[in-house]
Amino acid sequence: MLKRVFLLLSLASLLSIIGCKDRKPSTGSETGSASAAPRKILQVGNGGEPQFIDPQISTGVPEHALLRALFEGLLADQSEGEEPLPGVAEKWEVSPDGLSYTFHLRPTAKWSDGTPLTSQDFIRSYRRILTPSLAADYVYMLFVVKGAEDFFHGKLTDFNATGFQAPDEHTLVITLRQAAPFFLHSLIHEAWFPVPTHVIAKFGDVGQRNLDWTRAGNFVGNGPFRMKQWLPNQKLVVERSPTYWDREHVKLDEIHFHAVELADTEERMFRAGQLHITNQVPVTKLDTYRRDFPAALVIEPWCGTYFYRFNTHFKPLDDARVRRALSLAVERERLVENVTLGGEIPAYALVPPNVAGYTSDVRLKGNLEEAKRLLAEAGYPGGRGFPHLDILYNNLEKHQIVAEAIQEMWRRNLGIEVGLHNEEWKVYLADQKQINFSIQRAGWLADYVDPHVFFDLWSSYSDNNNTHWANPEYDRLLRAALDTTNDKDRFAVYRKMEQIIIDELPILPLYYYTSARLVSPKVRGYRITLLDSYPWKFVDLEP
Repeated sequence: MLKRVFLLLSLASLLSIIGCKDRKPSTGSETGSASAAPRKILQVGNGGEPQFIDPQISTGVPEHALLRALFEGLLADQSEGEEPLPGVAEKWEVSPDGLSYTFHLRPTAKWSDGTPLTSQDFIRSYRRILTPSLAADYVYMLFVVKGAEDFFHGKLTDFNATGFQAPDEHTLVITLRQAAPFFLHSLIHEAWFPVPTHVIAKFGDVGQRNLDWTRAGNFVGNGPFRMKQWLPNQKLVVERSPTYWDREHVKLDEIHFHAVELADTEERMFRAGQLHITNQVPVTKLDTYRRDFPAALVIEPWCGTYFYRFNTHFKPLDDARVRRALSLAVERERLVENVTLGGEIPAYALVPPNVAGYTSDVRLKGNLEEAKRLLAEAGYPGGRGFPHLDILYNNLEKHQIVAEAIQEMWRRNLGIEVGLHNEEWKVYLADQKQINFSIQRAGWLADYVDPHVFFDLWSSYSDNNNTHWANPEYDRLLRAALDTTNDKDRFAVYRKMEQIIIDELPILPLYYYTSARLVSPKVRGYRITLLDSYPWKFVDLEP
């Protein structure tokens, strides 16, 4: 009976999302008069409260969705293996040697305060992210440009000597230090976005972290939407920008990004018509939606790996035998079949299968008996004397149930006890940055569709490494990969690098992501892509 009542209520709620002719939509849409068309206001669940709305220092998924609305880079994403779309750059040319890229910017491109957007804005932005005091996690993405890494490390003091040049206000030339076949695809990432240095300078040194410019009332971007309102821990509202170069093709009037961390809360809001798109789906409701409301459930591959980070300076995790024992004691098939339930693929290596043609036979090999032997060799036979460790995770239901499952597997298979520690998103990110954990729930979603994005993460100079692990041979191979002249040779180098990761295991790969969301039938033009980066400007909403 209870099940039947729930299904009837759910059906009624979903029908209310679709809407009826004689009822006002329950979407927050507003009408100015009886004859005016209803405003199109998309309600989106966005996970936790964003940490930063500065594209050069933001790192997380909640920030990613907002930045796609508020900013636009040289190019925009399609991410299904297709070439990127024109963004601020309306066209570009590549030199025959693949080192020099000339971008022609749109003369109509403007900031949301009406100031023209020029090539000098990109030059100033790139200089800012390469300023060490900004401590940008993704600064290493720009190291592929001639002189960029030397400027960051102080070996080159004249920024004009780097590979960033602006011959005129609508032309930007970027010269690489070595050919990078993924370069155009990488430009869709926020690290390459322009930032309004003319606004940031009003609030202090542009080379320092200053969040005042990102507040509602101060904020200036260049995307299809501009910030209208920010209610901390509730929602961030964006509205169609009147200065955006392609504003006539932006279909939505507003997007409301709701800071909702709990999947059950999001699902209730969806059934009540308060959300059109959720950030996640409660694991306990997946089968119900598959069976009874399949049109509302969207599950697609997501180009990323879910893993646990090890703090390799934290005893006993400084011992590779312990890290391997913990990795081998995880039952990945059971995890995805009985716990996560979203069609995820068990991960025994770093990179998801077939990323831009890269597939590797590198694989974590071994069994539970080997795990027990390694733990005993490390001084903890049967788990005796093993020190207390905690799994740190951020406040999402799925992270909790995965952590509980891993906790039980280690207890049952190795005889060790670990604790669980959850934190809200911003605190969790701060502890990640400071490596203030023993084991941390983590994931890496590709910044562009190329295997390189999974490998440069673990270099010794990557600010996203956050494990204390470093390997000089790994660093050498990372640079050698870009010296190759074709993908076959480049991928062969990557396989050697992946083997180093699996041999030393600074991380514990668990599964390859899928994205599970609830999407109202009223939403049009929305795609869940491999990178979850499809431009909001193409999304529409039925009245």
